[in-house]
Amino acid sequence: MLKTPAIYRGEAETYLADTCMPVRRAVAEGRLEQVALARGTYPGRTLASGHLPGVKSVGYWNAPHDQDWGLPWHRNEGIEITLIETGNLYFAVEDQAHLLQADDLTITRPWQPHRLGNPHVTANCLHCLILDVGVRRPHQAWKWPRWLVLTDTDRRELTDMLRHNEQPVWHSAGEIRLCFRRIAQAVKDDRGGSSVSRLAALLNELFVLLLDMFRHHKIPLNQSLSSTARTVELFLGDLTQSSTHLAQCWTVDSMAKQCGLGSTRFIHYCKQLTNMTPAQYLNRSRVEMAAKLLLDEPDSPVTRIALACGFSSSQYFATVFRRQFGCTPGQFRSSAAK
Repeated sequence: MLKTPAIYRGEAETYLADTCMPVRRAVAEGRLEQVALARGTYPGRTLASGHLPGVKSVGYWNAPHDQDWGLPWHRNEGIEITLIETGNLYFAVEDQAHLLQADDLTITRPWQPHRLGNPHVTANCLHCLILDVGVRRPHQAWKWPRWLVLTDTDRRELTDMLRHNEQPVWHSAGEIRLCFRRIAQAVKDDRGGSSVSRLAALLNELFVLLLDMFRHHKIPLNQSLSSTARTVELFLGDLTQSSTHLAQCWTVDSMAKQCGLGSTRFIHYCKQLTNMTPAQYLNRSRVEMAAKLLLDEPDSPVTRIALACGFSSSQYFATVFRRQFGCTPGQFRSSAAK
């Protein structure tokens, strides 16, 4: 059994890094060709510790026919760049859905949940690079590996473009496709690190080509995408996605730690974004989730729903619920059923 590392040191499911188990199963069953060099939980031949530091996975897969699996919502431990060479593939990131076509390139950051398949995977050839640049949250500084030899000016420009735009899909030029093909061949030929120097050169070429692509498109940059407020905003949004998230024993300190902040700064940004203290926001989110479950699960006892949403007792839940909705949970459920 593979151990799945947490992206944000949290226990919540959507914070976990991908293990690509559907890919592993499809390869084991002979339905998918996958050639990759990888480390950690990612599938492929193992990269030695001193080879291409920061690379979590590099390689490709080839699905010769439609497959009855897909990669569910997940995050990665680094920036992920993929290129579909042939075929097509459904891709979704956050609230956007796309049907990728040949030469479409995707870029996702560690904090962006995304999936491949709708829910199944169609016939396609997909190239992929996952590179850890030392960030898990939008406001953190990027740390590129030493093998990236771009000039300081180009590296700063590339970082700025990647941090301050979150367009997930780009239609790339043929040069990027050819570069990915050469990367794929180098991965396929590698034996115990024999292709590492070639891969380092090709990956540098890839990032130069990405920089050229960004310059050509004159992409608009949004500085707020790398702000501390953006990190807190993403955390608060994730917090409300499921009762499992909300039911954790959150404190101000633990919420702040999830964002890589001290409590005082976290409280400041939470108030700025929501006009509520963290405790008020947490209680409101819990009671709104409970109200949804009261309607979605009419046979579930009120106490069970209260505990599932993180309330310590049904009495306290009833007090908070009445304050929010002006009635008891039972009255709320009854009135909705009429």
